[in-house]
Amino acid sequence: MAKQLKIAFVASDVGSAQAALAVLSTRYGAVEPEKADVIVALGGDGFMLHSLHKMQHLSVPIYGMNRGTVGFLMNAYDEDALDERLKAAEEEVINPLVMQVECADGSVQSALAINEVSVLRAGQQAAKLRISVDGKLRLEELVCDGAMISTPAGSTAYNYSAHGPILPIGSDVLALTAVAPFRPRRWRGALLPKTSVVRFDVVEPEKRPVMAAADSQPVRDVISVEIRSEPTVSHRILFDPGHGLEERLIREQFS
Repeated sequence: MAKQLKIAFVASDVGSAQAALAVLSTRYGAVEPEKADVIVALGGDGFMLHSLHKMQHLSVPIYGMNRGTVGFLMNAYDEDALDERLKAAEEEVINPLVMQVECADGSVQSALAINEVSVLRAGQQAAKLRISVDGKLRLEELVCDGAMISTPAGSTAYNYSAHGPILPIGSDVLALTAVAPFRPRRWRGALLPKTSVVRFDVVEPEKRPVMAAADSQPVRDVISVEIRSEPTVSHRILFDPGHGLEERLIREQFS
């Protein structure tokens, strides 16, 4: 007899997610995440990112079922044959970005990002950023609403809305994308090796305040931000066969 999976269910505060949590927990039984073979996250993409960050220390794969809007990181919601779906699911392993931020008060803050790290203006005037890659100055001054470094997994999110490229999930590449660049007006960003260390230095931070965010986790009064991929941290995401991130990223480019 095949082993029955020990499933932990977590859900966003949305009514449809909470209703699904009650139904699925009753039907399939539920354990605490620390005792689970797999975690089922019920919600949207934002809740999936939250769950990946929160459960990172467990090294347990997470299978999302969409109870939100877009659901790019989620599978279709279906109450039937969940155990079979979980056993047949295909796993994607992604590495997050780590950002290290130096603030005006001298403090240094760090955070992980699965989708992107963004550096954005926090006042009425455009930000002025100096960009270095692997210790070499690449752009003396970018006047813009902001800029970001995106992973392949996050390339269809904020990066894509800012006209950045969609990256294949298996590519060892990061996208550097400008947000509403004013000068150089024609500059739209760059593709960088995954091993790159990118540094943003804020020019005139008192006059042009800047904030940084790792997957929407904000840090204010930024002086500089250093960003790199973190290969020692892995997030395990499960998808139904034929509907993994690679297929979704390709499909997105033809929609």
